[in-house]
Amino acid sequence: MAATSVNAEALKESPIPEVVQPQASKQTIDPYNVQGEVGADGVVKAIDYKKLVEEFGTKLIDEELLARFERVTGKKPHRFLRRGIVFSHREFEVILDRYEKGEPFFLYTGRGPSSDAIHIGHTVPFTFTKWLQDVFDVPLVIMLTDDEKYLFSEKRTIEEVMGYCNSNVKDIIAVGFDPAKTFIFSDFEFMGGAFYKNCVRISKHITLNQARAIFGFNESSNIGRIHFGAIQGASSFANSFPFIFGDDEKKTCAIPALIPCAIDQDPYFRMTRDVASRIKFAKPSMIHAKFLDALQGPGTKMSASIDESAIFMKDTPSQIKNKINKYAFSGGKVSQEEHRAQGGRTDVDVSFQYLRFFLEDDDELERIRQEYESGKMLTGELKAICIKELQQYVGEFQELRHKVDDETVKLFMSERPLKWVGNPHAPRVVPQVVPAGDAAANGGEEGAGDGKMTKNQLKKLEKQKQIEAKKAQKAKEKEGQTAAPAAEA
Repeated sequence: MAATSVNAEALKESPIPEVVQPQASKQTIDPYNVQGEVGADGVVKAIDYKKLVEEFGTKLIDEELLARFERVTGKKPHRFLRRGIVFSHREFEVILDRYEKGEPFFLYTGRGPSSDAIHIGHTVPFTFTKWLQDVFDVPLVIMLTDDEKYLFSEKRTIEEVMGYCNSNVKDIIAVGFDPAKTFIFSDFEFMGGAFYKNCVRISKHITLNQARAIFGFNESSNIGRIHFGAIQGASSFANSFPFIFGDDEKKTCAIPALIPCAIDQDPYFRMTRDVASRIKFAKPSMIHAKFLDALQGPGTKMSASIDESAIFMKDTPSQIKNKINKYAFSGGKVSQEEHRAQGGRTDVDVSFQYLRFFLEDDDELERIRQEYESGKMLTGELKAICIKELQQYVGEFQELRHKVDDETVKLFMSERPLKWVGNPHAPRVVPQVVPAGDAAANGGEEGAGDGKMTKNQLKKLEKQKQIEAKKAQKAKEKEGQTAAPAAEA
């Protein structure tokens, strides 16, 4: 979508064909629509995140929470946290409590495979999730919602969306995730067993009226869309992954997920948290990121299907340069003289906003802000800095992407025990898994940190099996006694 609030300089630098004037409307943020408010003058406004926090009932991440994060982890908050890009949460303090005590939790995020390549906006939650994985040293599950992309599209085929998966998985792996503690799965391939049990548990507790109220469905919505929320929510529960966390649901149901995602995905997990309370499962915690604006400016969102809206991770250096110079919305003034006198607006300038997301150096970012807002730096100079930074960011990604082959994809998508440590300064408290046939080899208590069950845990598991076996035997004997008279007759 083209921005309509471009100034003369921006139009000169970024010619956009035939802009259709949008109608006045309120901002719309949900899993299927992201649109800033459109004023009576047709100008698209920046997304009001404070209003979203009030509407969704989340909490802003404040300085106190960031200070506690640094005390608990010993790590400086990520630039996304420092700059308010990751800005909102649901019970992130619960996760910090568990980390401090050495209690288990896991990370969960996802991607809807709608194209064969991701853009820089898609890398934001994955980059942050990778950093969280490194800081907390916990297992991570990544869901590819190929079923969702089929259900919510009138044109895409199952084969098409599944075809995107392999390429998207390679893109995700190239962010730098650790294969020892990361499991990636496709809904079409993984559905069944423990995961499907949780899908059904969730769906049983969601009424049609609730689905309509939360997601805006109506009588014409296909039932797959209505049910998909249960699938999205099932990955929030550790017992959906017994090969990672073990088969004892009494323990695994108490392990919460931390879900890093964009704020538009929050409705799914508000619903999931409500169901979790009713079925006595641990509620997932959430941490929300803002959107990276499309090249066309504030209030717009990058689209995988519109090449001019985004920098894609497959773009060449020259393509990146051309897109920024041609399409990136400018916060500069109409003339150079006016800009020198009054300065530019960094709050709406796309090049500066991209630097907020991807430039690591806080001091350098502040220098650029001051010089642009004072008029000392011109729009062309700011764009040149942005182009160089994005070329480097995309180039480093592409180097890693070239190293990801099909065997690497198979490893990440294979069902297997994962290995993690958690807080090295706290006692380890985590249900652990023994690969089939390995119980005797890994029964020592000293194996508590290697992703396998301890000797004590194995004893408890065996005792539970014996109890279940005795119950089954009594039931069988009772059934035999009831059937005996009939047999004599």
